[in-house]
Amino acid sequence: MKRKFVFLLWLIGLFQLASPIRAYSDVRTGIMKFSQNDSIQLSLLTCAPGNEIYALFGHTAIRYQNFSQGVDWVFNYGMFSFNTPNFIYRFVKGETDYQLGITPFPYFEAEYALRGSSVYQQVLNLTPLEKQTLLRLLRDNYLPENRIYRYNYFYDNCTTRARDQIEKSIQGKVVYPSVSWTKTFRGIVHEFTVNSPWDELGIDLCLGAEADKAIDARKQMFAPFYMRYFADGAYIQDKDGNTRPFILREEKIVDVSPEIEPPFALTPMGAGALFLFLNVLVAFWQWRKKCIFWGWDVVLYAAQGIAGCIIAFLFFVSSHPTVGSNWLLILFNPIPLFYLPFMVYRDIKRKKDLYHLINLVYLTLFMLLFLPLPQKFNLTVLPLALGLLVNAASHVLVLNKRQ
Repeated sequence: MKRKFVFLLWLIGLFQLASPIRAYSDVRTGIMKFSQNDSIQLSLLTCAPGNEIYALFGHTAIRYQNFSQGVDWVFNYGMFSFNTPNFIYRFVKGETDYQLGITPFPYFEAEYALRGSSVYQQVLNLTPLEKQTLLRLLRDNYLPENRIYRYNYFYDNCTTRARDQIEKSIQGKVVYPSVSWTKTFRGIVHEFTVNSPWDELGIDLCLGAEADKAIDARKQMFAPFYMRYFADGAYIQDKDGNTRPFILREEKIVDVSPEIEPPFALTPMGAGALFLFLNVLVAFWQWRKKCIFWGWDVVLYAAQGIAGCIIAFLFFVSSHPTVGSNWLLILFNPIPLFYLPFMVYRDIKRKKDLYHLINLVYLTLFMLLFLPLPQKFNLTVLPLALGLLVNAASHVLVLNKRQ
């Protein structure tokens, strides 16, 4: 049934292409004519989250309708391509470039209907002059030299870009409602990853202590549905002190049921518990046999070191916000990877290795500081750290038993 609905939307889009494509071509060449007699409506679109990690938080766009000219476009600041050279490296480094794109609304509508994401439309309460100003800003943003921008998932994304352009067009200021709650970047992220525990774990491993600081209402608007909430209760105040609602009305223009993907059978906490259990088994076997299973050390410390390299890269090199204050660097750092050849050599030669005694003390201190540290760790970190601690303890016990 959904596919038939989407196919119908595509057919409607084909019949509506003649007029929008002509106007779309005008935008591409930097020419856009405005008329105060035109029936223009501009709206803030908020799209429900999808299943992909980049769609977990929803999306924001601006819809432009000119009823007299039959134009219906969506200005979308969330356009990017995975085919961009070195996309993954640039994303990790914090050099991801997004751009403003223009899409006929029927295509936009069909895309989100097929994805299973509902779309909410908030019609902006703008004067004719403000509408023309906003359209001019969007036109200028779409010029080839302006349309690409350096994306920042907390401070400069598709939602904040749309909000900022709307605010610039208004003759006065937008006053958003005050709230009594206290939010953090990590807390808001968790609200949208509650059904995606593996994505939540990956994000938590990257974010540092800065993500746990309280943020004001404006910073909370990085999330599309928070922007929708604040826009709904906002009002515009002009220079004379007169006020008017920021939003004229809200309607659900794409109403579909989300496609719920079955969760992966093994949760992060389950995987962490399994990891801890395997370390206990290996430790018991090593203690009974009075020897070290160095193959397990290769897997264990190589994985810890690789994870440490990623976190260290984010900590020291990446320009992403909040990753430069990550206390997980204490647990996951490159040292085990660099020391691994010496560790294996000493395991094979059955030589004494002080690394494991130092590691035992080090991990014990981390466990003691798990709660007092100024960063909220994902609970899956707990069995991971315990597993590493058990392995370090088994090396020390085997050495003592040999002696």
